[in-house]
Amino acid sequence: MSLLTPEQIAAAQKANIESLFGLTTKAFEGVEKLIELNLQVVKSTLAESQENVQRALSVKDAQELLALQASLTQPIAEKVLAYGRHVYEIASATQAEFAKVAEAQYEEQNRKVQALVDNVAKNAPAGSETAVAALKSAINAANTTYETVQKAAKQAVEIAETNFNAAAAVATKAANTAAAASRRSGTGKTA
Repeated sequence: MSLLTPEQIAAAQKANIESLFGLTTKAFEGVEKLIELNLQVVKSTLAESQENVQRALSVKDAQELLALQASLTQPIAEKVLAYGRHVYEIASATQAEFAKVAEAQYEEQNRKVQALVDNVAKNAPAGSETAVAALKSAINAANTTYETVQKAAKQAVEIAETNFNAAAAVATKAANTAAAASRRSGTGKTA
C-alpha cells in the first residue's frame, strides 16, 4: 500500500519550491532595504561631514570649538541609535515574514500528517488500534512541543526588543547628558 500518490508528491514538491522562492524573495527584500538604508546614511553623513568641516574651519577660538563639538555630540548619538532601530526593524520584519511562512508550512504539514494518520487508521488491519493510538499520541506530543517552543521563541523576541529599546533609551540619555556637560564646560570658560 502506497501512502502518497505521484500527484501528491509532485504537489508537495511544487509547494516546497514555491515556499523556497517566496523565502528567497523576502530575504532579498530585507537585504535591499538594508542597502537602501546604508546608502541614505552614507549620503547624509557625507553632506553633514562637509557642513561640519566648514563650520570647524570657521571657528575662531577654543571655546567656540568646544561649543561646536558639544553641538555635534547629541545629533550623532541620535543618528546612530536611529540607524540601529532601522536595522532592527528591517531584521525583525524579515524574520516575521520567515516565521509566518514557517508557521504556514508547519500547519500545512501537520494537516497532511493528520490526514495520512486518519487514512492509515481507516485502512489498518484489525488489531492495530494500539499502534495507531500511539502514532496519534506521538503526533500530539510533537505538536505540543512545537507550540511550547514557538511561545518561548516569541517571548525571547519580545524580551530582546524590550532590552533593545531600554538600551537605546539609556544611550540617548547618556548622549544628552554628555552633550549638556560639554556645553556647560565649553560655555563656562572664559577666554
